[in-house]
Amino acid sequence: MSKVTVDGSTCVGCGLCEELCPEVFKVNSEGVAEVKASECSQHDLADIAGQCPVDAIKVE
Repeated sequence: MSKVTVDGSTCVGCGLCEELCPEVFKVNSEGVAEVKASECSQHDLADIAGQCPVDAIKVE
């Protein structure tokens, strides 16, 4: 199982991660992405992390 984290101080709340995988990511009411689950059966989380425009998502 992967460990997925979002650096809230780096996140700009663009919503791309939530759009790509709403099973794992959600942009909260403060405009910062948060992790809802640590795995996804449909998406490559490392690929989604690589698409984050500010590199706020880490997958270990």
